[in-house]
Amino acid sequence: MWDKPLREITLGSLLDEAVEKYPDNEAVIYVDRDYKLTYREFSDEVDRLAKGLMSLGVQKGEKVAIWATNVPHWVALQFATAKIGAILLTVNTYYKKHEIAYLLKQSESENLIIIDGFRDTDYVQTVYDLIPELKTKPRGHLKSQAFPGLKRVFFLGQEKHRGMYSIPEIKALGSMVSDGEYLNRQRSLDPHDVVNMQYTSGTTGFPKGVMLTHYNIANNGYWIGENQKLTHIDRICLPVPLFHCFGCVLGVLAAVSHGSTMVILEGFNPLLIMTSVETEKCTALYGVPTMFIAVLEHRLFNKFDYSSLRTGIMAGSPCPIKVMREVIDKMNLKDITICYGLTEASPVMTQTRTDDDIAKRVETVGRPMPEIEVRLIDPDTKEPVGPGVQGEVCCRGYNVMKGYYNMPQETSRTIDSDGWLFSGDLGVMDEEGYLSITGRLKDMIIRGGENIYPREVEEFLYTMEGIQDVQVVGVPSQKYGEEVGAFVIPKSGYEYSPEDVRDFCRGKIARYKTPKYVAFVKEYPMTASGKVQKFKLREMSLEYFPQAMK
Repeated sequence: MWDKPLREITLGSLLDEAVEKYPDNEAVIYVDRDYKLTYREFSDEVDRLAKGLMSLGVQKGEKVAIWATNVPHWVALQFATAKIGAILLTVNTYYKKHEIAYLLKQSESENLIIIDGFRDTDYVQTVYDLIPELKTKPRGHLKSQAFPGLKRVFFLGQEKHRGMYSIPEIKALGSMVSDGEYLNRQRSLDPHDVVNMQYTSGTTGFPKGVMLTHYNIANNGYWIGENQKLTHIDRICLPVPLFHCFGCVLGVLAAVSHGSTMVILEGFNPLLIMTSVETEKCTALYGVPTMFIAVLEHRLFNKFDYSSLRTGIMAGSPCPIKVMREVIDKMNLKDITICYGLTEASPVMTQTRTDDDIAKRVETVGRPMPEIEVRLIDPDTKEPVGPGVQGEVCCRGYNVMKGYYNMPQETSRTIDSDGWLFSGDLGVMDEEGYLSITGRLKDMIIRGGENIYPREVEEFLYTMEGIQDVQVVGVPSQKYGEEVGAFVIPKSGYEYSPEDVRDFCRGKIARYKTPKYVAFVKEYPMTASGKVQKFKLREMSLEYFPQAMK
């Protein structure tokens, strides 16, 4: 079917191939600081970190959680952990104490790497609050009461913090591991080993650790790059978070599998995006629609040169046709592509191609990726539906996750005995195989590319004194696609304002999960059997929150 077969390859070998073919090609660049590494230099950095982690006792199969923005060592650690058979556990930078505690406990992570903090969250203090033993136990002998599996904490920087290893120390300790030991560890790896874990809300319940293998994401990254026609001369501007598949698979692995250059931003900044594109002559740009809108509407937009741009990826939420036209006409992104998928699918299952017309790029999310079957099924009968008929989007192929960590029942609900992964999304496929997403079976809220499961927010709000019941739904938003809305029934004798509810959330759960809209009601619309009709609450949100779509 395709002229290039799937590859049995590890991420370490993928990097080694890029170094062999393009040793002097620039691999990683940060425009806002003096940081440029060729593929050879980047590989040397990876090896130093990998050996250092080995010398500290990090074993094959151990989880290494990284709670950090797109700082320079992030991508190096992605490959360093892969080369020693560890599992990189990517942590959402917006997480607060409540969420990082859940993740560390559920994942049984043995290692944690942090930066100093992000926005209003002090990561160092949060970690000391959760793991007070760090200040009393000698390094290498950590015994945490709350997280019994945790062995080591690392600080992703030069500074020293009690109980933590710093980056210079990790690199220095790498000299303790011989080349022979390092190569033997790499030879012991299998492409079907889990190499990456990302927490997603899935279709039900609390966040689950999606286990992805080298085979899953190396092949997906390659085909994502092929569909953009990437080569070693491409230079990709990456302002998207590396903790998401958007950054570490669509971005990093698409680039490395083609020897392309990664121009990385530590965080989203429209001015820095424009500067990076012009200064480094970027040929590709990634982002969710709101990112592209922020660039297009920036007051200095016309001061920059976009002539080098050609392709890229827009994903996360539907793109308005006006925005797509401006991206193509004003930013020169004539070959920009649209991707659709979910973390459990490694993540991309469909993508538009560079020669698809503008209607296909706006009205559809493209055709199935090579070597991935995509079909739509009737949610009730589970039978396939024909072209033009709405059904649940399912896929099968090399890209399907290995499963949810320590959640076999949830895994079996999501992947059937024939290997089909159920997305929970509704769609329609046309005669040519182009998929359009029409809705969701699950209650998931997608805010600017961030998945939010209502039940998680509801369970948290139930802990607020005076709340009798709460139902959380997605409220339509022109800027983010959806915002979080909460319909609250207070207990008798309690009177709250929407700001009281938001204040209760502040600092305890991620800001993007905090309800932007809050309504106080006496009852909910119910079915005859007593089930809350969330679809009616979504309809009511337009009446309660008319300002949402302005």
